Amino acid sequence: MPRAGIVTVAGKPNAGKSTLLNRIVGQKLSIVSSKPQSTRDRIVGIHTTDDTQMVVLDTPGLLNPRYLLQRAMRATALKALDDADVIVYLVDITAGEPTPLAEAAELTRPPRAPVLTAFNKIDRLSPDERAALTVQWPEVFPISAATGDGVDALLAACRARLPESPFLYPEDELSTQTVRFFTAELIRETALEQLEEELPYSVACDIEEFREGQVPVYIRAVLYVERESQKRILIGAKGARVRQIGQAARAKIESLVGQRVYLDLWVKVLPNWRKNAVALRRFGYRLSKESLL
Repeated sequence: MPRAGIVTVAGKPNAGKSTLLNRIVGQKLSIVSSKPQSTRDRIVGIHTTDDTQMVVLDTPGLLNPRYLLQRAMRATALKALDDADVIVYLVDITAGEPTPLAEAAELTRPPRAPVLTAFNKIDRLSPDERAALTVQWPEVFPISAATGDGVDALLAACRARLPESPFLYPEDELSTQTVRFFTAELIRETALEQLEEELPYSVACDIEEFREGQVPVYIRAVLYVERESQKRILIGAKGARVRQIGQAARAKIESLVGQRVYLDLWVKVLPNWRKNAVALRRFGYRLSKESLL
């Protein structure tokens, strides 16, 4: 009997969750950035083998929220924990003493699903440090999402804990999310790569128009920021910065859609959008009752 179910990857910001999702599905779905909190929504990747289908959820980092967007991110992560058949709790082993999942997520009750703890970034440890790790934490999976080391053993453990079930999606699907969604993520990722300090956290991307029935594919996208001063930084001198972002993002989108793309990229101001429920819903964020309190 085949096995199928939801594997939720949870952890603190910068634990490497997005890198692990991309490693599992064998394709870049989730944006990867050295800047924490780059994943704002849950990203769905589907990993199918002969007898197993894992619907892998990359989730926002577990943090103490300071404003409405972060509360929405936390609610998304907690919902993914509730939905899981198996939880992979990913820990950056280079970041100091590991924190248990219940403490990191501030859970009021143990999760329903079995929890597998994986210590990530072991490629940054010396052989002696890695050996000591397995002695001290024999039940933990030491992995490197970047190199793939240890990931197969982690997936085998996930499979053993998934329920017997027919596949949930066609075998050739890689995600349940749309090309339009991933296009916005790629544009935002490119902005993250080229912007410094706090500005990346104030950037949102909205796809206003996506015309696939022509070549090149026409995409009109808007990068939103919260203040006029941020808009000037994002546009750059004589529009140089936004052109650079657009050129780099277009190349990524063309790789995604397999066609030439005309990216019509704009920058606009939407004051305090991270704290505005109407704006967050417009950008596709799901707001729970708890996040609005």
